[in-house]
Amino acid sequence: MRWENLSAPPDEGHPDGPAPATPPLPLALPGAVARTFDTPGFAGMTFYEVRAKSIINRVPGTSQVPFEWTINPYRGCSHACKYCFARNTHTYLDLDAGADFDRKVIVKVNAGELVRRELAAPRWRGAHVAMGTNVDCYQRAEGRYRLMPPIIEALRDFANPFSILTKGTLILRDLPLLRQAAAVTRVGVSYSVGFVDEALWRTVEPGTPSPRRRLDAVRQLTDAGFDVGVLMAPILPGLSDSDESIEATVSAIAAAGATSVTPLALHLRPGAREWYAHWLAREYPHLVPRYRQLYRAGAYAPQAYQRELTARVRMAARRHGLHRAEGGDQRRQPQASPPPAAEQLSLL
Repeated sequence: MRWENLSAPPDEGHPDGPAPATPPLPLALPGAVARTFDTPGFAGMTFYEVRAKSIINRVPGTSQVPFEWTINPYRGCSHACKYCFARNTHTYLDLDAGADFDRKVIVKVNAGELVRRELAAPRWRGAHVAMGTNVDCYQRAEGRYRLMPPIIEALRDFANPFSILTKGTLILRDLPLLRQAAAVTRVGVSYSVGFVDEALWRTVEPGTPSPRRRLDAVRQLTDAGFDVGVLMAPILPGLSDSDESIEATVSAIAAAGATSVTPLALHLRPGAREWYAHWLAREYPHLVPRYRQLYRAGAYAPQAYQRELTARVRMAARRHGLHRAEGGDQRRQPQASPPPAAEQLSLL
């Protein structure tokens, strides 16, 4: 997605006292308002506030995810997951896919009003809308900008079905709104929890809530009446694909009350591939040869590895009374697209 549909918002200040808008603007966002905040949670981060011209986006026809429309109120993500497949989208803004993706976040400050306007358009037919499928809509910035409540309110008021995939626990703030929406339309909630190893979490997903906190949120959402599926993703070769790791993760997911678990092996698209490779070489250099072998043909691990991994997760899920989401269920979490034609890429 490119950014011709964005413009700067009126500079009306911020009620929480932002620092002066001094950082340089990306060339692709010449009119944005750049802000920094002098709070520890946003140290080193810059937020580029823009007014989008559209917000409900059609998924490309070549994609095989189980939804056609998405809403993405943010670009860039403070979760800073080393493997995030969306990293390369930052290069469309003349920003880099590494540190800039983690620290320079684009905020569509008019997202809520746009959603309401587009849902009211005569051409809109009430299709299912997925959120959290690119970057997390409940990343840390949402605590300050509060873009999701007016989005959910609009979807509720138009009884438009929607789903949310997140690693963020801030979704619990909006639980009353989600329950109101679920009373009039289908609302799907899914969590991403690839593993429960906290030492691994601290290094590979440093900006996210811990896996245990995420699973606590699954329990709270389940207790509130939602069928919560867990996308067990990504499963990292050599790091979280052992039988012990799979058993511990599936057991914790089941104990949290999730209704399904869907495994997904790590895939490394350009942008994410380079960033993850540098992290791997620094933290786990002994695994570099294995990754070179697994990902020598492209972004996806070999089909045989993926099938074997899925089978082991499925067996663990059966032991714990879980099952995969069924096709056609709008509550299910997004699945991976099938591997593209082989492309020769380098890892390190």
